[in-house]
Parts: sequence; structure tokens; C-alpha cells
Amino acid sequence: MSRKILTITLILVLVCLCGVGLLAGGAWWRIAGRPQPAPTSQELFSGISYNREVRNSPRPMVIHTLQVDLRHPDVRIFVTPGDPDAEHSLQARTTSDFLEEFDLQVAVNGDGFEPWYSNTIFSYYPHKGDPIDPTGLAASQGMLYAAGNGAEPTLYISRTNRARFNEPIGGMYNAISGLLMLVAGGNLLPEVLQAQGADTPQPRTAVGLDKNARWLTIVVVDGRQAGYSQGATLVELADLLIEKGAFYAMNMDGGGSTTMVMEAKSGNARLLNSPIDQRIPGRERPVGNHLGIYAAQATGE
Repeated sequence: MSRKILTITLILVLVCLCGVGLLAGGAWWRIAGRPQPAPTSQELFSGISYNREVRNSPRPMVIHTLQVDLRHPDVRIFVTPGDPDAEHSLQARTTSDFLEEFDLQVAVNGDGFEPWYSNTIFSYYPHKGDPIDPTGLAASQGMLYAAGNGAEPTLYISRTNRARFNEPIGGMYNAISGLLMLVAGGNLLPEVLQAQGADTPQPRTAVGLDKNARWLTIVVVDGRQAGYSQGATLVELADLLIEKGAFYAMNMDGGGSTTMVMEAKSGNARLLNSPIDQRIPGRERPVGNHLGIYAAQATGE
């Protein structure tokens, strides 16, 4: 190899190493160097309020809560539609894509799904548009597209926004399932303590109903972001739901799936939380189904 070729090769190697170093440094700054956001509380849309709470004990946690008035005339619930006749009933979408596609005002990720794997930034499934199935029972606007196996808890919402866990009100309309019931009768359920990974802080998504089933509470906790928000355990998640008035509550898919978005004035999706997929803060994972809400008279961005 000539000296000129060797020199060029060394330069290219150094450039590549510098690039990798800058990317790694940038990723580390985004995870460990960015400050926590300021707490805030505001009405986002008619019948929908948002609260962001910041805690540093027992670890950094950024907590996002939506309170939805199910009796408000402008509020309407929507679950991702699926095809019961297809080999796989859903095509993967990010939560932002879901909100924009169906012109919703707020949305969160929903049930677990399969197939799924996440090895590296170059080796994962699903990508956007890939076929998948939700883990539990799911229905959208009267169309049941996944029956589940009966083991997953399910939130049912009627055509008139009446909501209940684990038993439909009238005919099947909207339904979305989760991984585990957290709260019943205003109390932590004992099985939460025995759940796999219960004591490990993670990004979390959960939904709850107050005693009169008027208020739908949606809680998202950011996680896996050192110094910013490390996540919540399942017991902490249940306690958060109880604090916020939930009489019944269900844990949904979490981890890299956890995402909460709203419609900005532009009509585009705006992230309310800091999702993390492939260890990249702000990166959304394509997921199965979602829980969305229509509202009117937007007052936020």
C-alpha cells in the first residue's frame, strides 16, 4: 500500500471515529445532560386538561397526566381501527402518525402487540406499516378486530362515552386492552406486587376511571433517561393513578412504546412526553393500537 493510500485510509478512519464520538456524545448529552422540564398545568382542549409534574425522589421522574371529561359534549373517544379479516389486524404506526391520520386532538399508545423485537437501530420490528396484532381484545367504532385470550384487562367505551373496565356497556363499540389491572375500588391490587418487573422503574402508560366513570385519567411517565426521568415502578404507577382520582386503573404497554401526543395549532402532532426507543430520546416506536380523543375549541398550542 502506498504512503498516499495509507494516509487517506487513516484520515477516513479518524473521520469515522470522530463522527461516532460526536454522535455518542450527543446522545449522552440528550440522555444525561438535558435539564428536566418545568411543571405546567393547562386546558389543552375543551374537556381535556394536561398536567406535567416533575419529581426527583425516589429518582428523577417526569409525569404527564391528561384528565378527560367523558360527559363533555365535545369529547369523543377513538381506538385505532383494525381489519378482522386480515392475517394481521393492524399495521404499525407511531402515536403521532395515528393522531395526524385521524385528525385527533390527543392520543397515547395502547395495548401490547406482536411480533416485536428490538435488537439495534438496524434490527427491529415493526417498522411503520408492518403487519402486527394487538395482544388483547380490541374494537373500534363497533368493529371487533381482535378477540385476545381473555387474560388481558380491557377498557370499554360506548358510543355515548360511557366507560367501564372488563365489561362492555351495551353493544361492543370501542375497546382497548392492557397488560394488568393496577387499581380496583380505589386500592392497589395485590397481584401488582407479583407482576414481572413490578419493582423496576420503566417508562409507563396507564388509564384510569374515577368512581362515577366521568373522568378518564391517562398517565404517562417518562423513563430510561438518566437525570431527566428514570421511570416508575408498577406500584408507583398505581399510586399515581389513585392520587389523581382513579377508582379503577389499567397498565398499558410501556417501555419504548410509551408516548403521549397532542394536536398543535398547525394540525401536526406535538409530543407532550419524551418517548425513548432504541435508547434515543424523542424517537417514537411504531406500535399496534392507540387510544385517541376528539375534542373542540383548542386553547393550547
